[in-house]
Amino acid sequence: MAALFQVLRNTTMKRLGHVLDEYINVWGRFTFLLPFALLACVVRGFPAIQPGFWGWCLLFGVSQTLSTLALSKALKASDISLVTALWKVSLLVLLGMAWVTIGERPNALGVTGVLLSATGVYLLNISRARLSPWAPLVVLVTDRGQRWTLVAAFFYAPSVITIKQAILASDAAMGTFGGYLAASLMMTPIALATSARHFRAVPRYWREFVALGLFAALTTITQGHAYTLTLSSYVEAVKQVEILFAMAVGVLLFGEAQRVRESAVGAVVMLVGMILLALAS
Repeated sequence: MAALFQVLRNTTMKRLGHVLDEYINVWGRFTFLLPFALLACVVRGFPAIQPGFWGWCLLFGVSQTLSTLALSKALKASDISLVTALWKVSLLVLLGMAWVTIGERPNALGVTGVLLSATGVYLLNISRARLSPWAPLVVLVTDRGQRWTLVAAFFYAPSVITIKQAILASDAAMGTFGGYLAASLMMTPIALATSARHFRAVPRYWREFVALGLFAALTTITQGHAYTLTLSSYVEAVKQVEILFAMAVGVLLFGEAQRVRESAVGAVVMLVGMILLALAS
């Protein structure tokens, strides 16, 4: 469920990114999520808040703001199918960070999955190898869209760890509300400083912003429930079915059939790696 909602969220972000800019786009995602998360808290009942909750929310706000800004720039500059698949390198970072910070350690099958996913990142750009064997690696830092994707991936990992801790200190709905309240408060002055003129366009695109907030809330709440049941790296592994959803969206809505054909082998290899990581639990 989280994977499907995340593709719908990213699709809406990409559409808004073409008519507005990434700053108002990210602000909209964080801010329009809050009413839906608050509604979930009201329906479910507000949980007891454990010590450290607001500190985890603050740390999440910082890392999520940086990650989402980079992701919004990547979606604006590159195809959604490629960005979504390449962004999954964040799982490699998450495995390392989770090992050090909260003691989530993969077994041998999990390590195999990590290696397969890294191979998939290479294969996503294998068409560039017609120039040289190193071209698929070089393009990761020379192509603007893919470079922003890597930045998003790096900061996404700590955002997973911190939102999981916030959820464990409350529940999925409250963790989502508290975490994104902090992110919205951080993003608002940035959006006002960089994109004040775009705020006038928010009423015109209110349907898109409401959809963005709804899909973002559903993504975080559903994956938040999953975080309470198993390791965060395995939750993110199962979410790799998002790659298939995103490739379909890329073909149907954005005319990216050629890019999808070039990325298909790498995306499938990455998906196999993520399945192995899921099975490792």
